Amino acid sequence: MDPAELGKRIKEARLARKMTQADVVGDFITRNMLSQIESGTANPSVKTLTYLAKVLQLPVNYLLPDELETFDDSENAAVKDLDALIRMKSAFNRGDYALAAELAMPFTESGNIVYDEACSVAAMSYLELAKAESEPKKAIELARNAEKFSGLGIFAKRDVRASAVLLISELAERL
Repeated sequence: MDPAELGKRIKEARLARKMTQADVVGDFITRNMLSQIESGTANPSVKTLTYLAKVLQLPVNYLLPDELETFDDSENAAVKDLDALIRMKSAFNRGDYALAAELAMPFTESGNIVYDEACSVAAMSYLELAKAESEPKKAIELARNAEKFSGLGIFAKRDVRASAVLLISELAERL
């Protein structure tokens, strides 16, 4: 993998976890080195990649994709699913709720490795979209999606469900 792609993956994973560079580096590497890795101007050692994978809660092979050919298809699929999870969280964290919901939808069927997280991202994204929607009927539809996904997976969010139900009620009164 080229250094720019590696840096992009590391930075996206860090931002998806709402971590600063200082949070990631600890006593292992300098913040300056992490900055160079993220910008693609430095090539980290395998030891550094192993450390970063651990801190960012990523499989090491996600940061060493050239070695993926040695793994079976199910492991390749898992890496792709984790990549999608990082992208959906990153979109949510930067306020692109429509993209976050779109990226989450293919993973909201039970049995997928990122099912729980995808349902949570979908619920929170649809709620934010509903709050921002000026057309009451469309906002109700979005809030119903938020309510639906808020009850799924191990990260079910009662507060998101309650907010969605309250918003639906308020919008219904306007109609």
